[in-house]
Parts: sequence; structure tokens; C-alpha cells
Amino acid sequence: MAKAITIGKESVAPGESKIINYDIARLPSGMMINMPVFVYRSKVEGPVLLLSGGLHGDEVNGIEIIRRMTSEGMFNKLIAGSIIAIPVLNVFGFLNYSREVPDGKDVNRSFPGDSNGSLASRVAWHLTKNILPLIDYGVDFHTGGAQRTNYPQMRYSLVDKNSELIAKAFAAPFTLNSGLIPKSIRHQGSKMGKPIIVFEGGESMRFDELSISEAIDGTKRLLCYLGMINEKYEERKGILLMDSSWIRANRAGLFKPFVDSGDPVQKNQPVGVINDPFGQYEIKVLSKYSGHIIGMNNNPVVHQGDALFHVGLEEGR
Repeated sequence: MAKAITIGKESVAPGESKIINYDIARLPSGMMINMPVFVYRSKVEGPVLLLSGGLHGDEVNGIEIIRRMTSEGMFNKLIAGSIIAIPVLNVFGFLNYSREVPDGKDVNRSFPGDSNGSLASRVAWHLTKNILPLIDYGVDFHTGGAQRTNYPQMRYSLVDKNSELIAKAFAAPFTLNSGLIPKSIRHQGSKMGKPIIVFEGGESMRFDELSISEAIDGTKRLLCYLGMINEKYEERKGILLMDSSWIRANRAGLFKPFVDSGDPVQKNQPVGVINDPFGQYEIKVLSKYSGHIIGMNNNPVVHQGDALFHVGLEEGR
């Protein structure tokens, strides 16, 4: 028989749903900051799936994805298992429109964390200590940063076959083999035997409806695969990418792309142009690879070496 799930001082029995306001820390004003955790449980034992957003506080698409799923009652009729949904993991960053916490550190480079460490390390510790041990699988929703947009894609590691299986079940338009980043939540989950995959879609501080709808549809496909909902959902086979690389600016200037995020490209194809502001030169940007544009820079002013296009490759480099 399924056991109660306990987070902090709150317990959720099989068949129950509850919002737990999990205390994280205090602001300098003395106001307590808490992290709302939504728990949905079937009476029937099954997988525990973590759905998390806002690990980088300015990545609002992930927050909106989970908000829509919870507000639309998507998890109210689970036939097996449990959902732990956390719309905003990094409350401090969210309040400050920032990727990091106020001390400038990245929570997603701070795992497993330390209860007596920096603020980022303390947030990571709470997740490592009190959330990750409860789950079987996880989906962490992200967006592109620094004025870069990501076409909807799922990232997993080939070294973890379970993460590969759930990534393929999610079936985003692109599924990218991506190595584990040290001290990330995905790396920590892998060390604990908890496969976590990362959905990337859109740009920070900007809603992207395509990415939001793809993430919700992919989550439904995953729930069907895990036997957690009784709903027939159309299966889809996305494009599997084994590697990726960036095309970078070889000159500074004004950047104009010729292709859109999601487009296929061929090696040596002109994909953009860089002009100087005074009409003295024009430099074509050529693709170094044949592949798919899975991310691109939206900033019209670029410096030498700036990342312009992220190209996904169906074969290794």
C-alpha cells in the first residue's frame, strides 16, 4: 500500500492533494520566503514524478507551464502514482527578475548544497534533502538565457537509460543527448538514481506559446507512458539529436539572422549577416554543420565570439 509523502512538517496521504508552503529563508526585512509545493496523489501506488520550474528565476516559461497544468486540473484524476509540482524553485530569483539568487550564485550549479552554505547552496540543499529522495523521475522546465531563445527540446544523458526512455516518451520536437553538468539538479538526480530530464523552450522573461503548449503536451504523453493518467494521447516521434554545437560571431557588429529557430540548415549555408553600424563591411555567417537550429541569439548587437546559433546534430561531430 502506498505510504504518505512528507515534505517538511506536512504529510499527504494516498488519494489526497495538498499545497505545502515550504519555508526556505527570510528576506532582510524579516519576511519569510516559502516555496509552494503542489502534491497530487492517486490512491493507487505508482511512480512519483517531479515537475519543476523557475530554478532560474527569470525563466518564466517553466513557471507558466506548471501554473497552467495545475490550474487546469491536469493532475486531479491520477489513476496511479503521485505528482510533486513546484512552479518556482528559485523564489529569490523570481522576485528579482534574475537567473541567480541575490548573492549572485546559480542554484543550478550548487547541488547537492549545504544547509550552512551560501543562499544558492541552501536552496539546493532543501531540494536535495527533502524533495529528490521522494521522487522516481523528474522534468525540469527551462528557457534560453541572455536574450537567446530555445526551440522546444528535451535534454537527457545517454549514460542514463531511464532518462533516455522518459525523454523519448515526452517526445518534444527535438530530443538532445546532453552531458550532465556538474552540480546541476539533473546531475544530482542521476547520482541519487532519480532520472531528471530538462525541457528547454523559449527565452527568459518572455512567454513563448509554442514552448508552453509543447511542454504541456509532452507532459501528458509522459504521464500516459508512466501509466499515471487514463487518457489516450497521440504518440509522436521527435527528432533525436546526438550532439550540438554553437556558431559564433567572427566579427562584432549588427546581427541579422536569415533562418528561424527550429529550421533545418546545411553545412556552409548562409544563416545570417553581420554589418558594422557605419556600412563599412558586411560579413556573412555560414553554418559549420548540417543540422537543426535549436537555439539562436535575439540580440541585434553582437561582439566577436558571441554565440549566434545553436545547431543540433543528428550524428556526432
